[in-house]
Amino acid sequence: MAANNRRMSGKKGAQIGSGGQRRRGLEGKGPTPPAEMRKGHKKNRIANAKSKQVQRRPVARGRGGRGTSEMVVGRNPVVEALREGVPASTLYVQQFIDNDERVREALQLAAERGGINLMEAPRPELDRMTNGLNHQGLVLQVPPYEYAHPEDLAEAAADEGEDPLIVALDGVTDPRNLGAVVRSVSAFGGHGVVVPERRAAGMTAGAWKTSAGTAARTPVARATNLTRALESYKKAGIVVVGLAADGEHEIGDLEALGGPVVIVVGSEGKGLSRLVGETCDYRVRIPMPGGAESLNAGVAAGIVLYEAARRRG
Repeated sequence: MAANNRRMSGKKGAQIGSGGQRRRGLEGKGPTPPAEMRKGHKKNRIANAKSKQVQRRPVARGRGGRGTSEMVVGRNPVVEALREGVPASTLYVQQFIDNDERVREALQLAAERGGINLMEAPRPELDRMTNGLNHQGLVLQVPPYEYAHPEDLAEAAADEGEDPLIVALDGVTDPRNLGAVVRSVSAFGGHGVVVPERRAAGMTAGAWKTSAGTAARTPVARATNLTRALESYKKAGIVVVGLAADGEHEIGDLEALGGPVVIVVGSEGKGLSRLVGETCDYRVRIPMPGGAESLNAGVAAGIVLYEAARRRG
């Protein structure tokens, strides 16, 4: 009988004061999180493993320094950035978010690319991170860009046994223009783009998107002082050609474009700054029979790069 009592005492009965616990357990907890964000799910384990692998990889430090990190905010901007291959370190997703098509695509693109951490955060935290912007439950963290040094571009050309073909931007502040120039440099076999460290566009998410992925293979260098960087190129035997509406030469007549050259493009409104203009070996103009006063930096650079590539070909 004693043994029977011991077996009975091990039986688990109802707990005193537990009323209501079962009822609360049946309450809804909102939409089911995506598979990539559910602990224990296979897709969650794969995403975490990929992110750890990327964290272990050595990061190449550009001699031109690092840019600043930024946030891409909102469902459409985040999806577009992921589609265009904009570098990203973390995708923040609001807890219990309305899981529409754009959210699903963002999660799928981040998982397919690998190396992007998926983080779930409450809405107040996302509000704080974005300073109250309308993030719609999606925020993409873009890491700082690793800039090259201006000398790296000439050295890369030498390693390939080619004459340097470089574009320098003077006073261009629109990241979309920078992205368009990077795309043109890549299309015509150039070796990179140089931008000033201050008062100039940098490699932001907008520049990456406009470059249509070519920024991944076309380096952008940052110069502390653009005039000194151009003078250094000249000492290395590279001709510096500046674009100016009142230039003394037309691009079709300048044979120097067929050799080692740096093409300097100024802002659409002000053109080349005085010191940069005085540093150029040649100032060339693009003939425009239609009478337009100026071209934006991306279009102007593309025209001169085509002429340089034609002469080299």
